[in-house]
Order: sequence, then C-alpha cells, then structure tokens
Amino acid sequence: MRKNSSIPPIRVLTGNEALVLGALRARVKVATGYPGTPSSGALASLLKMDLGDDRHVEWSVNEKVAFEIAAGAAWAGQRALCTMKMSGLSVAADAVYSIAYSGVNGGLVIYVADDSGVSAGMCEQDSRLYAAMFDLPMLEPASVAEAYKLTQIAFDLSEQTGSPVFVRLVTSIANAHAPVEIEEPLSPEKREVILERDITKYTKAGSAICMDQHRDLIARLEQAGQVIHEMGLNELQLAPSAGGLGIVASGIAAAYLEEGFEILERNQVFSKQSGKNLVSTLRVVSTHPFPAAEVRALLNHCDTVLVLEELEPHLEKSIYVEAHKIGFEGRIIGKLDGTFSRSGEYGVEQIVRGVSEALGVKETWFFEKNQVSDVAEQLTAARPITVCAGCPHRGTYMAVNQALKKLKFKKDEVMVTGDIGCTILGMNPPFHTVWNEVSMGTSVSLAQGYVHAGIETPVIATIGDSTFFHGGIPGLINAIQHQVPLTLIILDNGWTSMTGMQTNPGTDEAFQPPGSHRVDIAKLIPALGVDQFFIIDPFDLEDSAATIQKCLALSGVKVVLARQECAIQAQRRGLAAGKTKVIPQECTLCKQCVVVTGCPAISLAEDTIVIDHAQCYGCGLCAQVCKFDAIEWEAAK
Repeated sequence: MRKNSSIPPIRVLTGNEALVLGALRARVKVATGYPGTPSSGALASLLKMDLGDDRHVEWSVNEKVAFEIAAGAAWAGQRALCTMKMSGLSVAADAVYSIAYSGVNGGLVIYVADDSGVSAGMCEQDSRLYAAMFDLPMLEPASVAEAYKLTQIAFDLSEQTGSPVFVRLVTSIANAHAPVEIEEPLSPEKREVILERDITKYTKAGSAICMDQHRDLIARLEQAGQVIHEMGLNELQLAPSAGGLGIVASGIAAAYLEEGFEILERNQVFSKQSGKNLVSTLRVVSTHPFPAAEVRALLNHCDTVLVLEELEPHLEKSIYVEAHKIGFEGRIIGKLDGTFSRSGEYGVEQIVRGVSEALGVKETWFFEKNQVSDVAEQLTAARPITVCAGCPHRGTYMAVNQALKKLKFKKDEVMVTGDIGCTILGMNPPFHTVWNEVSMGTSVSLAQGYVHAGIETPVIATIGDSTFFHGGIPGLINAIQHQVPLTLIILDNGWTSMTGMQTNPGTDEAFQPPGSHRVDIAKLIPALGVDQFFIIDPFDLEDSAATIQKCLALSGVKVVLARQECAIQAQRRGLAAGKTKVIPQECTLCKQCVVVTGCPAISLAEDTIVIDHAQCYGCGLCAQVCKFDAIEWEAAK
C-alpha cells in the first residue's frame, strides 16, 4: 500500500493502453482509427472505458476517413487522436499531406504502429520516412512508460507549433506489458469551437496558396525542433573524456542499451580503458525533426559512432551529412557500412554486435551462448495457418474449389485474387484457392486487370466485409461502370475479425455503439447497379458451389455475398450452427473430412476420426464431405 495518496498509481499496461491513457490525460476529445495490428489495442481499450459524454471515440470505415474526422475536430480547435498501423498511414497519406500544409488549431496526434520483424504480416514499412516527407514532427517512445509520457507531450507540441504530430510505436512496444505510473484522466477542456473561414489556410486553390502553406509548414517544423531541443527530449550523455565510442539509439533499440552494456561488462568485453563509463550516448526521441545539434556534439566528442535504429537508415543518413559538414574523420557503424540489415527487429544482439564491432572484438562468444537448440528446432511441428473451427470462410473456399472442379478447371487455371483479413487464409492448405494479396480492397481492382490482360478463364475476386467497406467499394463501382466480366465473392462474417473482432459498418446494430446504424451489404450491392447478385450460406456446401458455378458461366459483373457470422463471436454468446456426431463403425479413416475441410476440431484416433466439441461450432461441413455417412449433423433449433 502507498502511504502518500498523491503518488500516481502504478498499473501494468501495454504500450497501446499507455498511449491512449496518455491521450486521456492530455484531455483528448475525439479519437478515431481503423483496426490494424499492432495498433488495434489502443482504440479498442479506449472503447471499453466509461468516458462519459464529453468524448467521441469510433472505429471509422478506413484510415483516411478516420484521419479526416480527427483533423476536422482539430481544425475546430479540439484535441484529437487518430490511430492506425503503418499500412493504414499509406491509406491516409493524401489527406495527411494536405492537412500538414494547412496546420491545425487544436492538438492533433497521429499514432502509427510499425511492425518491424513482420509479426503480423504486411510490409516492413518505416513510417519515419512519411514524417520526413510530410515535414511533421515524430516522437518515438523507447518503452511503455515513455508512450504514456510522450503522447501528452505530443499534444502540447502540436498546439505550440500548429502542426499534427506523430507518435510511433513498434510491435515490441505496442504489445509489451510494463508497470507505468498513471495519473487520473482529465476531461476535455471546454473550448469554443473554431469556425475559421480562410481559403489561404484551408484550401489548395492556387499555386501561391500552396507555396505559402509549404513555407509555413517548414517553419513550423523548425519551431518544433527548437521546442524539442529546449525540452531536452533527445537525451545526450557525453563521456568525461573525449574520443571513444558514441552510440545513437532510437525507439526500442534505446531500451536495450543497458542490457547490452551489462552483457558486455559481464563477459569482460568492456576493458578498464573502454568501459561503459567511456561510452557517450544519444537517445533519440524525436526521429523527426533530426536532432542536428545533439548529433554534432556527439561527433565532435567521439572517434567512432554506432547508430542503432530499426528498418531504414533514417537517422544514419542524416548523421553522415552532419559528419561531412564538420569534417568528422571517424568511423560510423550501422546499416550503410553493412554491419546491420535494413529488415528485422532490433534487440540486445544488435547492441552487442555493434559495440563489439566498434571495439574490434569478435562477438562469436555471444552467439555461441545464445543459439537456439538444434534439437528444439527439429522437434517443432509444421503448423499451417488456417481459418478457425467453424469459420464460414471454410465453406466459401470449399464451394469455390468444388465449383471449379465441376466446371473441369484446374486450380492453376483460374485466377482468384485475395484481400487483407481472414479471407487471405484461403491461400493456405487445404484450400490453396487464393493467389495473391496486396492491400485493402485491391482484390476487386486487381481482378479487373487480369480480365483486361486477356485471360480467358473466369476471374474471381474474394474480399471480407470490413475490407469491402474499407477499400473494395470503389473497385466494384469501377467494374460496374465498365461491365468487367468477373465474379466478386464478399465473405461477410459481420466483424473485423483478424485484428480482434472490432465492429464495422455491417456489424449487427446490437453490437454497435449506441445510436449507430448498420449498413447492410445486401442492400448496398443492388443499389450500386449489380443485377446478378446472390446470397449464399457458406455452411450449405452444395447450394453455395452451385451458385458460384452458375456465376462463373454468366457475363458481366456478378456478386456473391457469403453470409454467416464469425464462429468465435457467435460461440462467445453461446450460439452454435448445429451439432455433429461421429459414427465410429461407419468411419473408414479415409480422412476426407480432414483433407477437404482442414478443420482444427477434427483429429484422428486409432480407428476413427474424433471431433473436439469444445472447438466444434457445428457448421456441418465435415458431414457434407463424408462419403460414408460417418458424421451425423443436426441443425441448431
């Protein structure tokens, strides 16, 4: 128990949670975003809190819309937060660039989470380069506690400079847990709404306006650099004696410095002449604007500089420029000299390797002690990623495969484009149906490219419901306008499932925030002018396959809506599609139920298959593919 009640309570938080609690402490009024790992946990945790009526929080239809809503609130003088993953920043980029030119009145913080090491799929995008392109400040916490602190600073910095400010986390911080001292959230300030009519600030109507806005943006960035320097956010510690090693570290790499030093000292790599106390360090929090003054001070003090940053050599390139300006003749160790790679996560290994390289010590001692056991590697079993037990997408892909087989097409003869989300798992066994994946909504447009390329076999595009709302609608409208002969299959499970079961515009109103209205895809598609529109139940394999087979023979645009709720969400409410029962004496162990469905609820016993009813949702697909009636299925009442 704490004796002094004035001391803030300590809570164990993720980086995502710490960030939004920092925003609450900073009196944020509007928070928007779109789900995307590793950033999803931020807005998701905010939506679970009882915030009263003073704040608005929402999952928006995509990141561009989310950012534009937050920007509108900031233009009106309120504090706003927008959250997204790195790929989402690409979606919002057009709007971010323009808003950056105009600036903001209320504080606007953009939280972007990068996925170094690709733990959640997609590209290893380095969003620091976007900050440089947009001329916007970016703060990069090195820990969960710093995420809480720097988010509050970001709002203040945004209002001091009149520019949006990025806060960038990476997966290893966004999802990490750590104790953080948390203060009570503060209600939004009672601010008058700003209605400012100024075309020179809020439009791009003419080259003179744009040039003036660009000059103003550059000036605001310089001001941000000065404010950051005065606050001492970039922590420079120079060793007592000149010369020796200087380390520049940002983000998660800075968090591993102390651990790396401990390992080096324990293994006597640091000698009395080149110990930790003789190493100068610059922990960079502001990855943009570049901390030129601090870097020059480090270069003037040290003979060798080690640069530790994940992904692109963003800081390192600028360090080379500053080194050239002042005539630095020492060595710079990083990515540009080949010591480190431009891909992958950073950990203590990079600290040890970099310092060992700088000191001319072979680091084999470290790697020999830290190798993963070959025996453990050999014991690991291959686990292909597939859809969950009871997932309706299983039935859809089984139906596609069955339809192609009935039309006597081989799998490598029919292009099936894929999209982001659970639907992309159709590329894996046992389906092997989907061929590609690019970005949200691309499947519909990509399919049209294949058609125009002259492919003679049918072209199928697959997309999930949330992804369709996010970015698929424009592609479908384009196909309708030009009457492109393709079949679009929308796999509608009612949720944004892969990123954590967030709601989307098509989610049932019972699960939407109060006052929300459901947008029904079944009503939207005909309204767009699609005449050949079909709704299927993916748990009815025969009918689904027949419908898809019919579509592939028709001309023009065909849309199939495969509709069944996500099994995980339904099971959480105690629902099931039906019940399955194995008849052991009828089972021949032909394995058809396993090979065709790939359902993880089915396993093999000595002389029969076994269904794990703790996992089984009762979809009945296994019973439909069993040729020996060894599985009975009864629909839920």
